[in-house]
Amino acid sequence: MLTAWGDGNMDQLLHHLRHLGFTEMESKIMVELARQGSASGYEVAKRLGVSRSNVYATLQRLEQRGFLRCSPGEPAKYSVLKPEEMTRMISDQMRTSLNYVQSSMPKSEPEKPVFYNLEGDKNVFENLSRELAEAQHEIVVDVWREEAEMLRNDLQQAEARGVRLLWSCDGGEGMLDQPVPLPGLPLYGTGNGRKFSLVVDRRWCMLGMRGESCATQAVVTEHPVMTGLLLNHFAQELVLYELEQDMGEELESRYGHRYEDLSARYWSSPSGEGDQS
Repeated sequence: MLTAWGDGNMDQLLHHLRHLGFTEMESKIMVELARQGSASGYEVAKRLGVSRSNVYATLQRLEQRGFLRCSPGEPAKYSVLKPEEMTRMISDQMRTSLNYVQSSMPKSEPEKPVFYNLEGDKNVFENLSRELAEAQHEIVVDVWREEAEMLRNDLQQAEARGVRLLWSCDGGEGMLDQPVPLPGLPLYGTGNGRKFSLVVDRRWCMLGMRGESCATQAVVTEHPVMTGLLLNHFAQELVLYELEQDMGEELESRYGHRYEDLSARYWSSPSGEGDQS
């Protein structure tokens, strides 16, 4: 039996030989021949404590593959290649196979980004928490006060990891550190719920609605068109907010009520209220 060498070393060697594609019997026979120098099939079978028929079949297979040499005579003696010859032979065979697989493997078109829907607070916020936990670079958040509180821990943990956090919160200040309130413009669908959106690392986004009078629903996608739209919407809102802060009095003195009319034309509810002409 293969016991003269340390059991741990033997196990490791057999493991790596099997990893290279040899069966357990082939691995044991090659190690035994390497240790003995050369041996007949009968001697190998007796040494390993296995049937001679199995050993002879394995010896012939290894010889055909080029890993063993057989000397003439009665009985025939088998010897294994030197370690450097064996590893070079295996390396060449594997390189040939890898090159063939790389050049011949069928190539399918990249999977197209998909949109999928989530319903219910549990599904929506569990999905969102998992994505926020994996954020590496940047999170853009556009939420209301209630949703900001629900996301507080996830956002704080991301910020502690060094993730850049850009966010705005409507419906109240002070829910997170240094909030950026949105411009005081009417929000589409406020009668049915509160809109919220998040973009993670500029590749994944969620757009949803939540409120007391409606079920929580969200659309999730990695489609670049949707992530781009949400990022542009976020940037435009904050630019408008900054302009109003810097030029509030000038805007009022220059445009007067026309500024309110202009805002209402593009941000008012589509219910028919306000001047849509």
